[in-house]
Amino acid sequence: MKAVVMTGANKPWEVQEVPTPTAEPGQVLVKVHASGMCYTDVWATTGYGGDIYPQTPGHEVVGEVVEVGAGVHTRQVGDRVGTTWVQAACGRCDYCRENRPLTGQTAMNCPGARTTGFSAQGGHAQYIAITAGGTVLLPDGLAYEDAAPMMCAGYTTWSGLRDASPQPHEKVAIVGIGGLGHVAIQLAKASGFETIAITHSPDKHDLATQLGADHVVANGEELRDLGGADVLLVTTNAFDAAEEAMTGLRPGGRLLLSGLDFTRPFSISSEGVPFHMMRQQVIGSTHGGQHYLSEVLDLAAKGKVKPITETFPLDRATDAYDRLSSGRMRFRGVLLPHA
Repeated sequence: MKAVVMTGANKPWEVQEVPTPTAEPGQVLVKVHASGMCYTDVWATTGYGGDIYPQTPGHEVVGEVVEVGAGVHTRQVGDRVGTTWVQAACGRCDYCRENRPLTGQTAMNCPGARTTGFSAQGGHAQYIAITAGGTVLLPDGLAYEDAAPMMCAGYTTWSGLRDASPQPHEKVAIVGIGGLGHVAIQLAKASGFETIAITHSPDKHDLATQLGADHVVANGEELRDLGGADVLLVTTNAFDAAEEAMTGLRPGGRLLLSGLDFTRPFSISSEGVPFHMMRQQVIGSTHGGQHYLSEVLDLAAKGKVKPITETFPLDRATDAYDRLSSGRMRFRGVLLPHA
């Protein structure tokens, strides 16, 4: 089969012919119909995921089951499925002994976790073998191209929104209108919240409104002048903008960190009223469990959220990576391995 291969840290992607995997016991073999591109693919390529090379990246994977391994009874040939960053845990470490649900935390805390595109082959390929328990069934009628970004971009932002537990009267602000943020706006609005987009890019103002934002502001000061937000969902790795936006967080507000930046920590300003006296919270949020994933897939199937995508055949994966790593990919890139 054809697959994207990361050959080393900071080395260009290569599309190679590699052996097609088989479904081992407990696994299913999936013909990949769409594989979403996340900025984590760039972090992995530049070495922040450790020395995992050679490896195929991609953890927003959807497709059709074509082979079922021994012992699998929950999936069958022909099922439309998807998988995410974490497929399985070791089940025996201290973290697993607490019997937590399979979430993004698992990858950080279970040394034996099977992680898509890191410890195990990723989805930027024509086929992938996946732990059956790490798959979810896709709703009928949801196109693969729309489903793939839900496996991380949708899953991440919906988990953040759910972790924030906004109340009916509260306002939700989204920092960063990119691959995650343009999905977050739609989810917040679909949930019935007054939604505010925060972006420094004037060319995104009209789009943010079209996606459902009730207001669009450029920074925390403008957010504060608008009355502030109760939930500040950070969907960008531009932590400077996120830190500044905290000036518009209301008393008792929650800041949800869903963006990722390995190069610098998130910091809280000591200027003005200390955030602890405002009873504010900073909450780290990632994939929160397959029940959240099922919820966001259902919203996508109902048309409540639809990702804006750029699609590429697998042979153009290096072009797609250049657009992603340079910031020219406006929203979500999706590889179509059989196009």
